[in-house]
Order: sequence, then C-alpha cells, then structure tokens
Amino acid sequence: MSDHKNSRCENCIIRQMNSFKALKKEELKQMSDNKETKSIKKGEAIFREGERLNGVFCVREGVSKLSKMSDNGRDQIVKLASKGEVLGQRSVIASETTNLSAIALEDMEVCFIPKIHIEESLEKNPVFTNAVLKHMSKELKFADDFIVNMAQKSVRQRLAEVLLYLHDHFGEEEEGFLYLQLSRADIASVVGTATELLIRTLTKFKKEGVISTSGKKIKLIDKKALFRIAEGL
Repeated sequence: MSDHKNSRCENCIIRQMNSFKALKKEELKQMSDNKETKSIKKGEAIFREGERLNGVFCVREGVSKLSKMSDNGRDQIVKLASKGEVLGQRSVIASETTNLSAIALEDMEVCFIPKIHIEESLEKNPVFTNAVLKHMSKELKFADDFIVNMAQKSVRQRLAEVLLYLHDHFGEEEEGFLYLQLSRADIASVVGTATELLIRTLTKFKKEGVISTSGKKIKLIDKKALFRIAEGL
C-alpha cells in the first residue's frame, strides 16, 4: 500500500455519490488538507475484520470485496464496493472494531480520511448526520434483503442474480466478457455456496446456452433467461 497526495476533496466528483455531498465547503477543505491518497494493489487488504480504524476510506478507483469469516472458517462476501463507496464508516461512528475485511479485487486508489474530521462534522452538521443515517438505513435494508435471499432462493437463482449484478454494475470488456473477473471461489462466496456446487451450476448454465466461458472469464449470452432463472420462473 503506497501513499501519495492527490486531488482536493472539494473538487472530487466521487463525493457526489455518498454522504460526503452533505458536507460544507470548509469541512471538505479541512478533510482535503488532512487526507492521504493510498494506492492498493490487487489482493491487498484495505483493512481486516477485527481492526480498529482511525478513519474511513473513500474509494476513488477500483473494486474491493467486503467479507466476513464464518465460524467454520469460510469467507462470506457480503458486498462488492466500488467507486464512490465509503468503507469503515459504521465502525468509526460506533467506535467499534471492523465487522468485515476489505480486500482489493483489482488495483485501487482510496482516500483515507482521519476519524476526527468525521466526528466533528457529525457533531456540527445535522445535514451530514442525516445523510449518514440514511446511508446506514440503506445498508441495513441491503443486509435484510441479503439474508432473505440466502434463506429463500436456490443456488441457481442466486448465481443468476449475481451474474446479472456483475453485468449491470461493472459492465463488459471489449470481447463481451464480464469486466470484473472474480475467481470461482469468490463467486461461490458471493452466492453463498461451496465452490464445487458453484462450478457445477455454471456448467449447467453453459449447457443451457445462457452463458459461455473462457478460462476465468464469463460472458452472458441470454440475459433474459438469466433474469427468469433469478426470478424462479
């Protein structure tokens, strides 16, 4: 992980995508004067589960996986965080250790903003406090939906959903394969199943003509069919 100074928070387009858009100019200037821009290589941790953070990380470029280790030692990916996301906000505000690990899935650039500036803005700026509360409410709703999905949908449905999500949120590369190339183990972790079952389900999707693969790469051939599978139709 390397550090370097970069653009100003007040000029940053990324802040329009998160609760930082509620900050005043002077608050943004203070954050900008005290932030560090960090380059993180693919596979490196931004933070690990159980760490105590001294600030939050705002994602400028790249994608990370947020995961939690289960009691049986299996990594469960609960979210993929990309450009504009703020990582570590909950644990910083609650003064608790992190509940999740954040690992870079590709080379990333993040801005580290010290805790003190977040706390000062929460105390003095009710608009920012309200924006943070709304963000946390959305995160709770996402977590509720995630739990229901895991309990009520089949692996086949969940995999179809994940493939469509990867397509809709991260797009395709030039040859039409999904831009974000996850390992089979990581896809299994997002779906919430064993890697072996994930691979068998992908093979069935290929036989049905809804996807094609080339090594690790996956191409969605029939998105309408995947949508029907995801809906259990």
